[in-house]
Amino acid sequence: MWRKKIMTMHSTKQPPLLEDLRSHTAEQIAELRLLLTSGAPSRPDPRRPGFFELDGAENVFYIFKYPSGAKVLLLGVWARERDRVAELVACSCLSAA
Repeated sequence: MWRKKIMTMHSTKQPPLLEDLRSHTAEQIAELRLLLTSGAPSRPDPRRPGFFELDGAENVFYIFKYPSGAKVLLLGVWARERDRVAELVACSCLSAA
């Protein structure tokens, strides 16, 4: 059986030190910090060892995690793509009920 390409970030006793390499908003950094401390699933970048994508509620975060797990570098953030058709179907199903 093939394993999915999703990994969980195991948190240590101390949350990892988060370093922002660009000027991201405080809300984005807070969302990433929450994802890291909760052990949210992440997708490894197949071409770059140590690089991951984490899906948040509103954003997708591109990070580098040091092998020791003590430090995480925030490299990029972009808005999460939403499926508009699925949202419309969910709204129409709720109103029909």
